[in-house]
Amino acid sequence: MKEATLLQFLLGIIVCSTLFFCTNAEDPYLFYTWEVTYGTRAPLGVPQQVILINNQFPGPPIEAVTNNNIVVNVINHLDEPFLITWHGIMQRRTSWQDGVLGTNCPIPPHSNWTYKFQVKDQIGTFMYYPSTLMHRASGGFGAFNINQRSVISIPYPAFDEDVTLLVGDWYIKGHKALQKQLDSGLDLPLPDGLLINGVSNFTFTGQKGKTYKFRVTNVGISTSINFRIQGHPMTLVEVEGCHTLQEVYESIDIHAGQSIAVLVTLHGSVKDYFIVASTRFTKPILTTTGILLYQGSQTPPSLPLPVAPTYHVHWSMKHARTIRMNLTANAARPNPQGSFHYGAIKVVRTILLANEKVEINDKLRYAVNGISYVDPATPLKLADWFNIPGVFVLNGTKDAPPSGPPTLGVSVIGLTLHDFVEIVFQNTEKTIQSWHLDGYNFFVAGYGGGNWTTDVRRRKRYNLVDAVSRNTVQVYPKSWTSILVSLDNKGMWNLRSQTWSKRYLGQGVYLRVWNDEKSLYTETDIPPNALFCGKAVQS
Repeated sequence: MKEATLLQFLLGIIVCSTLFFCTNAEDPYLFYTWEVTYGTRAPLGVPQQVILINNQFPGPPIEAVTNNNIVVNVINHLDEPFLITWHGIMQRRTSWQDGVLGTNCPIPPHSNWTYKFQVKDQIGTFMYYPSTLMHRASGGFGAFNINQRSVISIPYPAFDEDVTLLVGDWYIKGHKALQKQLDSGLDLPLPDGLLINGVSNFTFTGQKGKTYKFRVTNVGISTSINFRIQGHPMTLVEVEGCHTLQEVYESIDIHAGQSIAVLVTLHGSVKDYFIVASTRFTKPILTTTGILLYQGSQTPPSLPLPVAPTYHVHWSMKHARTIRMNLTANAARPNPQGSFHYGAIKVVRTILLANEKVEINDKLRYAVNGISYVDPATPLKLADWFNIPGVFVLNGTKDAPPSGPPTLGVSVIGLTLHDFVEIVFQNTEKTIQSWHLDGYNFFVAGYGGGNWTTDVRRRKRYNLVDAVSRNTVQVYPKSWTSILVSLDNKGMWNLRSQTWSKRYLGQGVYLRVWNDEKSLYTETDIPPNALFCGKAVQS
């Protein structure tokens, strides 16, 4: 009897140990091999050179699940160095995979590099695109969707199908011609048109009575868009990984680099309807239309198109304030996403970033707090890791706009890991801006016209309860936008304009989020396949 009991005990230990290791196994891997090439397409009806990934334009989507490990082998067949950045993917504890020139050496022509990262504790609608030169203007972009694990319920009504729409402006000129124009000191004109999923005649077929989740991303390089579907209200459910209050919209503004997800129920008569995207704050307004086909329909869509919002900034600003976080919803984990009471956290530092159009050496540039950013030959992350001198000066960019003429330089702001920081974007330009922060989501606390000041009345207008959490925010013409961010992700992170010509001409900075703890719990080591360039070649 004692022998039987001992045997049962030992078997129990084996079973428990097996279960422990099974339940703590590594999360699934998704493997991709992407060949980046030039090809010919006619997105606006005119044959032109575009950048393809695996012969696709737009590039192939990544459909992941929370905590998946992503491995992407990028083979660069172009004639120029190339990088892809993962817009909105936080990459916890590793800015090594960010795919911008401040963190990575570019992939040389006719060679490859493999990205490896985890979509840790994330859900939502995101994208990827080239970060080098003006490549993004010729393609190389695609969708990056992260779905919830099966054990986590969605905090909105069930839907029948997931539909991804990549909407954005497009130039017939290729990236090299656009780059040459910028290098000559001239700004870019209004784009030639708008595309939906890389075409100007997009069509989607749905079935009456069914509900569809439309993931809509503005992949354009310059303009804000307004999106609407004729005769079909849209229920907003998610913005860049944040579940929102389920407000219903007839149309919705999506600024450069932003993503949303809406539910649309096909409740109309069995006919066809227009899907419409048009630019905001441009003269003239550019418009593209797609078609929502009801299955079995014999009736084409009819004019007029659904009405666009007014040109006025006031409407869009009021509209933006209605997008708020759903405090009762879960997120990637089974805890309420609103459980983080950001409004009760003390702000330890305020950074006011004034950005403007300037001339330096008789050439058009864009500057932030007096510095127009220029990428050094050595990535900032490598210089920081190996203590390489002469690449950048920490805190060369000040916390407020300085006096004096702007200069060319390398902008790096030093910040402390786990600090809670207020960043205010002051737009002195007459055009709308859009700003993105790699590695983070932040709380959009407030918008306002004119100049931001430290007057307490400004902050009294902040939303400190249910502000939406996102990674890209608009700044209206001659206005300001304030964000609050918890610096919980160590690394060198790019804060940049999503108007790609402005970013190319210097409108951006890097945030060095750091502490002196050397631990894999705060930051991973340099990857074994890291590329070296500039002064780092000697390290």
